[in-house]
Amino acid sequence: QVQLVESGGRLVQAGGSLRLSCAASGRTFSSYAMGWFRQAPGKERDFVARISWSAGTTYYANSVKGRFTISRDSAKNTVFLQMNSLKPEDTAVYYCAARSSVRGGRETYEYDYWGQGTQVTVSS
Repeated sequence: QVQLVESGGRLVQAGGSLRLSCAASGRTFSSYAMGWFRQAPGKERDFVARISWSAGTTYYANSVKGRFTISRDSAKNTVFLQMNSLKPEDTAVYYCAARSSVRGGRETYEYDYWGQGTQVTVSS
């Protein structure tokens, strides 16, 4: 069974950096795409970034482009989200997700598996 476990969320000041991790287990992910989404209180879960596991192709939401970087370590079955120049509006619960296709992956309904989320709070 697939498990995704996020970590790395915490309170940080505006302008600071954080690196989130998502440890994936339960199957071989070479034909998968991995995504990061976030959900602020009272809002919908929004796409942040995604990466195809094998080719490393990446897509970003416009709101994070140039500030966030998604990457993966195949040997450790771990996906990362490096977040720089953080803003208060980045405050949310961040979720890791896995999609059994390397195409697409900007919508929540496209993903088959989800982690439990990790809280990121950016203070002004």
